[in-house]
Amino acid sequence: MIKKTVMACILALLFPYIITLAWTGKIEERKEIPIISSGKKIILDRKNGESYMDVEEYLPGVVAKQMPADYGKEALRAQAIIARTYIYGKMNGQNEVKESELHMEYLEERQMEKLWGSEAFVASYQAVEEAVRSTSKMVMMYDGKLIDPLFHRASTGKTRTGDENHSYLQPVACPRDVEVEGFLTVISYKKEDFAEKINQISGDVPVKADQVPGSIQIILRDEGGYVGQIQIGTRVYTGEEIQRALGLPSSAYGFEEYEGGIRVICQGIGHGYGMSQYGAKCEAEEGWTAEQILPNFYKNIVLISE
Repeated sequence: MIKKTVMACILALLFPYIITLAWTGKIEERKEIPIISSGKKIILDRKNGESYMDVEEYLPGVVAKQMPADYGKEALRAQAIIARTYIYGKMNGQNEVKESELHMEYLEERQMEKLWGSEAFVASYQAVEEAVRSTSKMVMMYDGKLIDPLFHRASTGKTRTGDENHSYLQPVACPRDVEVEGFLTVISYKKEDFAEKINQISGDVPVKADQVPGSIQIILRDEGGYVGQIQIGTRVYTGEEIQRALGLPSSAYGFEEYEGGIRVICQGIGHGYGMSQYGAKCEAEEGWTAEQILPNFYKNIVLISE
């Protein structure tokens, strides 16, 4: 009697699978539903369909792309808080946001392994994952609002002053930024090649080869050495427009005549606003924590756990 009862229970449990097998010839695998323990999720609206992921599970793939894994524990923790603050800001008070609206790069584990190499993968991933986990839900706020957490790889030696919407960005000395690989970029052009690159953005006022470098004039340059406005020929450009046209790592550049052509000398990597990642690395090496690094680059902010 007991055996019959047990068999009946087993058959009852297997019945849905037996029916599925009879109709389709296969048993469908049950998909696990992601657990959103943080209460906030990223909707992965990708080409192969839509799914979602907890923000805290998503963040290691972001931090891995944004900062070298060997920059140290506290620098990575600072970067994790920056990335989370940015994502929360994009959520605009909601508990979710589409990945396509973030406009940020993300690495899958196989891409991380390719980036770091097989031997360094485990240690590097653990460092990034620990940075995210140890700062869980932490974000930066200023005047009761999430900040726009701008950052760059290395300044010219001093970060830049923000505009009226970024009053928490004040100049910060980063003297060791000059040590970072790629800090100084020097590129030489033939005058014709230089004019051709500028003419891709010059519109109906083309630059002639014989106008360079004589017609180049820096109109506005800030205290960090970044070009605000520059005139080439008869047209005025922003510093960033010329940076993009020439493929330079920053807008802190200058020009000089060189061997019958023109030479560009550029300093720093990135726009120079907010946290210098290399500066954060150096501070971490000196014993600073992420909780000390971030207020140094973003003045009068408050770190909170949401």
